[in-house]
Amino acid sequence: MTMLTPRTPARLAPPGQGRRERKAAELETRTRLAGERLAGFSARSGVQVLQELSATRDGLTHAEAALRLERHGANVVAHERAPRWWLRLAKAFWNPFIGVLVFLAAVMWWQDPADPGVVILSVMVAVSGLLRFWQEFRSGRAADALRRLVTTTCAVQRRAGGDSGPATFEVPMDQVVPGDVVKLAAGDLVPADLRLITSKDLMVGQAALSGESLPVAKADLPPRSTGGSRGAEDLRRCATTDPVEADNLVLMGTSVTSGTATGVVVATGAGTWFGSMAGSLAGERPQTNFDNGVRRVSLLLIRFMLVMVPVVFAVNGLTKGDWDEAFLFGIAVAVGLTPEMLPMVVSANLARGAVAMSRRKVVVKRLNAIQNLGAMDVLCTDKTGTLTEDRIVLDRYLDVHGNENGEVLEYGYLNAHFQTGLRSLMDRAVIDRVDEAEEVVVDARFSMVDEIPFDFARRRMSVVLRRNGVVGDLGRPEHIMITKGAVEEVLDLCTHMADGGRRVALTDGLRRHVTRIAEDDNRRGLRVLAVATRTIDAPRATYTVADEDRLTLVGFLAFLDPPKADAARALRALAGKGVAVKVVTGDNDLVAARVCTDVGLDVGHVVLGSETDDLDQTALRALAARTTVFAKVNPVQKARIVRALQADGHTVGFLGDGINDAAALREADVGISVDTAVDIARESADVILLEKDLTVLEQGVVQGRTTFGNTIKYIKMTASSNFGNVFSVLVASAFLPFQPMLAIMLLVQNLVYDIAQLATPWDRMDEEYLRRPRNWDARGIGRFMVCIGPISSVFDIAMFVIMWNVFGADSEAEQSLFQSGWFIEGLLSQTLVVHMIRTRKIPFLQSRASWPVMVMTVLAVLTGLYLPFSPLAAPLGFTALPASYFPWLIGVLLAYCTLTQLLKTLYVRRFGTWL
Repeated sequence: MTMLTPRTPARLAPPGQGRRERKAAELETRTRLAGERLAGFSARSGVQVLQELSATRDGLTHAEAALRLERHGANVVAHERAPRWWLRLAKAFWNPFIGVLVFLAAVMWWQDPADPGVVILSVMVAVSGLLRFWQEFRSGRAADALRRLVTTTCAVQRRAGGDSGPATFEVPMDQVVPGDVVKLAAGDLVPADLRLITSKDLMVGQAALSGESLPVAKADLPPRSTGGSRGAEDLRRCATTDPVEADNLVLMGTSVTSGTATGVVVATGAGTWFGSMAGSLAGERPQTNFDNGVRRVSLLLIRFMLVMVPVVFAVNGLTKGDWDEAFLFGIAVAVGLTPEMLPMVVSANLARGAVAMSRRKVVVKRLNAIQNLGAMDVLCTDKTGTLTEDRIVLDRYLDVHGNENGEVLEYGYLNAHFQTGLRSLMDRAVIDRVDEAEEVVVDARFSMVDEIPFDFARRRMSVVLRRNGVVGDLGRPEHIMITKGAVEEVLDLCTHMADGGRRVALTDGLRRHVTRIAEDDNRRGLRVLAVATRTIDAPRATYTVADEDRLTLVGFLAFLDPPKADAARALRALAGKGVAVKVVTGDNDLVAARVCTDVGLDVGHVVLGSETDDLDQTALRALAARTTVFAKVNPVQKARIVRALQADGHTVGFLGDGINDAAALREADVGISVDTAVDIARESADVILLEKDLTVLEQGVVQGRTTFGNTIKYIKMTASSNFGNVFSVLVASAFLPFQPMLAIMLLVQNLVYDIAQLATPWDRMDEEYLRRPRNWDARGIGRFMVCIGPISSVFDIAMFVIMWNVFGADSEAEQSLFQSGWFIEGLLSQTLVVHMIRTRKIPFLQSRASWPVMVMTVLAVLTGLYLPFSPLAAPLGFTALPASYFPWLIGVLLAYCTLTQLLKTLYVRRFGTWL
């Protein structure tokens, strides 16, 4: 079944589909219907559009505007609002493990309200949730502070009454209504979707909608049914069903870069092209890689607990006969088996990562995005401003044979320098290429006579200059016309070309030759303008379009948005970290291919967005896997590409700043935007870059992997150690006539160990670990627990034998001695094995932990050794151990560490991974 064939909304989003599929279908339907409606307005004449909207060129009356505002509502689009603080606080505690800890604390309180374990668990839960809440709340406020409202009003033409004349008023954008006549000028944001009525030299920047880096010309073109002298390109663009490409439509979210225009509002708010996308993006976000991974790991550990605790409870009850004590011990084992610090350690890890990234000018809105950055193995990014500098420069100035020629640059500069209208980006690029000293010389050599401004139909502009100091046949200063514009239009007016200082007739063969020169640069992704001149034999004061004739082609100016100087290095660094970069842009395929080649990407075949429309999900997955560059891609297609990559098992990041990126930003595992992005893009993003720089992203990837590595390190260390302890308890319970350790001892041991693990977020990761993406692997954690956990049980049982046979702790009267001996061995082995598990290398020699981890290890060891000799010994049930115990302890711990290192080597060799 194809994904983008026209269907009704009901068939697109049946209730049985998943939420994600329904949202995608809703977005597709909304944009398709909005596009069809706008295409209808584009295909009709301005008069017909005004009649359909019951409006006039003079504008609505104030009374009519008020009625329409009441009928259609405010001109606002759906925005994702930040949740209230109390909802954010509640969500911070919504975690499977926190639920388990709350349940255990409740059972312990029910058994004994004075049980210190209740306080311990409550503090763990509170700190974990509050830490996450505060970090996300603070990041949310920072993201809100980035909102920038460039303007809040627009110029609208309205009338006081039926017979009064029109006047222009500054009206708040949210009060614009269908039928309003809006006046646009350079620098204005387009407040709604408009059908142009009049225009003059109008250029609109619509990169936020289309991804096209250069402004595009817009004009009130008649529909093709009226005929007229229009080229094939004009007809094609007018006939398009994509409202972004329609020449006579300007859409909400775009901005005017030059020129003026008047347009009638045809859609506002949710009815606009922008609104059709925004309305589908509010609400709950899709589950990310982090969410799914945490859920799988949490359920795995809970399953272990649900299996082991009843077994321990049953064995203790059957062997000891005291079911109440067995129940309490079972609850203590449940607490011991549960990595109760997991929520706190995860929150602390993510919060520390967010703080570290804030120093690199990165705002992390959602803490989970930190880990998703580390797991990301595919980054989809726009081209403009990310791989490129987001500015236009003059790359080449070529003569008619494709060789660089300074005379071409000089004529191009004269044209750009002397024009009096608002200069385009390409005019400024030409001027920037010329030194200030040369500008002074030019001003002295030439004077302005007249100009023929740019217009959309001609797609060129001319200036007429007087060459100072040069006398013509009539004794008057000589005039020279310099024309610059679209290659086809300028070539049509040329009869000659400049060739090595000679003026040569432009034959059909030479015309094909120069056309091929321009086309070659176009295929390289350059925007090409032609430059031509004409010497005026009979100078006069004014000139018209009719004088743009019998021109001599001088050469071509080629422009591009240049790649960033560090883009290639940043891409190599990402590739070295196992992140594949795919460019998904709305710009054309030639420009995208040129830029990607320049930054070192293996472009291959460039896939157009339209090529993906008829593909089902399976075919799209295969295409996305082998494609590096997608061009001319619309918002729905971008989101589909992201979902296809995710369906293929990838963790996908998306970097974008436009309206057309919002859907893909929400679909991605980690959405990345910039502070200058449109509101909807920033709202859809998880991470906001204060600098649009791939180098910052590479640092974020490393930080994400460090954060994840320290999190998984804690899970594997704690889960395997706890599993080993519970296995030891199970064995001891079956053979000992008393409890191997009191419930309060288990809780204290767990508390000391977990406090020591609070330093884990500050640990460092081995360089090798950071080289490739890291993902949640519940099966691997389970395998690690089963393989590594029982190692500790071997030495626990060895300590049981030593305490029983060597120190005579073989009766209920001596159980305190037995329990104290195992408490110290268990705590110290748990604490020291941290250094064995935290790296696949040899600890202390090839890889050392950070100083906070080392300090906490020492403190935990000292605490464990001190407790049986402290004033707390009696209340906790401890007995002071004889000095002869400690050589045995050292021997057991050394043997434990040695065997763990040996089995670690075998484990890595067998499974190819450790953490």
